[in-house]
Amino acid sequence: MSTSVTTDAKSPWFSGHFPGDPILPGIAQLEIVADLIAGAMQDGLRITSLSRVKFRKIVRPGEKLDVHASAGNKENQYNFKITSGTEDVCSGMITLQPSSTATEPS
Repeated sequence: MSTSVTTDAKSPWFSGHFPGDPILPGIAQLEIVADLIAGAMQDGLRITSLSRVKFRKIVRPGEKLDVHASAGNKENQYNFKITSGTEDVCSGMITLQPSSTATEPS
């Protein structure tokens, strides 16, 4: 599954990170991935674990991102990659569970 998104300069993520030099924080990038997968699965999902996540490029307002995700080796696990043009932005593995069954971390 894949999608393209353009980062909205008016997003609250940018106002807090960082005034005068806005960047899209890593957690927002991970949320974009989770939203892509949840939309494809037509289910409310939440992140339960992450592994091998690497952030390689700073994302600025108005930047176009291509987001790709595919099923991993384990149930509910997905490999993902975000790119901007020819540059890698972020990649790793994300595990998602339905919101109704996910347990809170202790």
